[in-house]
Amino acid sequence: MRIELEKRAKASALFSILSPFIALALTILFGGVMFALLGKNPVTALYSFFVEPLSEVWSLHELAIKAAPLILIGVGLSVCFRSNNWNIGAEGQFIMGAIAGSALPVLFYDWQSPLLLPLMMLLGMIGGALFAAIPAFLKAHMNTNEILTSLMLVYVAQLFLDWLVRGPWRNPQGMNFPETRTFGADAVLPEMLASGRMHWGFAFAIVAAVLVWFMMRYTLKGFEITVLGQSERAGRFAGFSSRKMIWFSMLFSGALAGLAGISEVSGAMQQLRPVISPGYGFTAIIVAFLGRLNPLGIAAAGLVLALTYLGGEAAQLSIGVSDKVTRVFQGLLLFFVLSCDALIHYRVRLVWDRFAAVKTEEAH
Repeated sequence: MRIELEKRAKASALFSILSPFIALALTILFGGVMFALLGKNPVTALYSFFVEPLSEVWSLHELAIKAAPLILIGVGLSVCFRSNNWNIGAEGQFIMGAIAGSALPVLFYDWQSPLLLPLMMLLGMIGGALFAAIPAFLKAHMNTNEILTSLMLVYVAQLFLDWLVRGPWRNPQGMNFPETRTFGADAVLPEMLASGRMHWGFAFAIVAAVLVWFMMRYTLKGFEITVLGQSERAGRFAGFSSRKMIWFSMLFSGALAGLAGISEVSGAMQQLRPVISPGYGFTAIIVAFLGRLNPLGIAAAGLVLALTYLGGEAAQLSIGVSDKVTRVFQGLLLFFVLSCDALIHYRVRLVWDRFAAVKTEEAH
């Protein structure tokens, strides 16, 4: 006996809508089983993970802070994935955007101007886009697998950041800690509300989601992305260039990842450190698929995944579990999202080898 996946004649429209919610419910269910196996009360643990972080105003601000980079990166990745270009290195583009945007307040720390912050955001986008241009060039002109090249470049970016903050950019008055100078007032992304730390990076994320949704739904570029993603051959008949789409999608997603990086550093951290991301670039892949590669869905999914970060921190304090629980929840969510999507398009079929052999003999 063997198990095969047989393509369905038509995918269910209802289950296509319900799929992310079913995946989320299964994640919570199996998360409860995991807590039970760890010797924790599942109800108490799930309350600590999903409800407790939403009980205070300040925690809602923290939720928005963590959701902002996930939404920005996820929206950019949705353009890549829908065009059939698999940028897995958004984490590196996030870091390089943060580095490029931080060059002004670190190297010219005495300069204070209203132009400083916009220039930092622009440099962050350029830094992320240029780093994404490396796998774009390798794929467009050398037919190299962009999954491998973009992923390996993440480690280059991480090591480059570590070298900078421990070497040439280290704060001379920082008591030898591996960090840069604290940004001046004009280099800090301001808070949106007086009630907490939520900064304008969250607004950038929502605006980006709306604009990309409009582009995908109502513009020729969005149609081009969809056509080339579904069939490169059909796109060529329509006059679209797959090579140009590689460049566009990779640079676009890299720019949004870079904007997320400099927004995070300028708004939440206000300096560069050896580690500036808990893995936003990788988690944003889950966000993109949970949101069905729809920018508006990604905005909602970003809030859900941000809650897993906050919930993991709350669970560490309240019930004493490891911080790795957050990764387990995110991994479960990705697994169930992909599994549900697979079952929408394919049905599971059991094939009995004995009967298959008889049919083969009859055919001969």
